Amino acid sequence: MSEEILAPLAGKIVKLHVEAGTVVEEDEEILVIEAMKMETPVFAPCDGTIVQVKLKEGDEVEEDDLIAVIE
Repeated sequence: MSEEILAPLAGKIVKLHVEAGTVVEEDEEILVIEAMKMETPVFAPCDGTIVQVKLKEGDEVEEDDLIAVIE
């Protein structure tokens, strides 16, 4: 079963630690979003493998935008 990783807030992706094929553990930091000079880490919601990354570093996101899919 796949799970979508959504942006928790609007901002800019300043660090992206994963790509398709990366194996992650639950609560592992996968990216950082910057908004108003504050950095917010985003963590993997479960153990699995990243099967798709929709955005890259430098991209702007809105709240609830799809960032990646994990299986």
